[in-house]
Amino acid sequence: MRPAAFITGITGMAVVAGLLLAGEARLGGGTAGEETASAEETATAAADAAPKAGGRATMSDDRAEMIARSVEPTAPPSQAPSDGVAPKPADAPQQAETPAGETASPATKKAVELARPMVDNAGILSFGERRLQIAGIVPTPTDRICGPTGRQWPCGMMAKTALRLLLRNRSVSCDLETVEWKETVTTACRLGSEDLGSWLAENGWAEPTAGSPLTSAAEKARQAGKGLYGDDPRRN
Repeated sequence: MRPAAFITGITGMAVVAGLLLAGEARLGGGTAGEETASAEETATAAADAAPKAGGRATMSDDRAEMIARSVEPTAPPSQAPSDGVAPKPADAPQQAETPAGETASPATKKAVELARPMVDNAGILSFGERRLQIAGIVPTPTDRICGPTGRQWPCGMMAKTALRLLLRNRSVSCDLETVEWKETVTTACRLGSEDLGSWLAENGWAEPTAGSPLTSAAEKARQAGKGLYGDDPRRN
């Protein structure tokens, strides 16, 4: 073999080996560069995403509203607003409704026959310990004195005597809720068909109460000079 050819072959092999080594080095350097660039980009993105030291984190309005709703306690259904009208308490007691204009009717009174009434005065009867005032009139006290000076007379005692003579211990019928009452009751009483209140007013032995239907009858008795409005009947 010629020396020139040998040298040329060695030189070519050296060149090929150098090219292979250079290519391998280039391939290895490129991969490392790409990995380094990827790591740097990731770190940069993370740094940009995190708030800078000493700075305020920013947040969009939508994000803030979403977080606020997630932590806000849910109101119970009974407290949920409805068109601005306050809800009624669930435990509020319901009042009983009654038809308009109607009121509770009082206990029904009935005619009760009472035997042997005692006359306390012209307007009050007693049955043992129970006392009853005749409706529509003001009872005339037994110590009442009538007439002008010099002609006065015991009209209160005379009024009591007039009622006692009318009754003569006979039974009377009175409108009562019960025959067992404890306090003095005021009601209408009759002797047969004669109303005792009307009889006292018509004969002038008792004055009417305010607004009593017996007012006109008492006024007629006053104009006629009957009973309390007249002279001492013992002088007639």
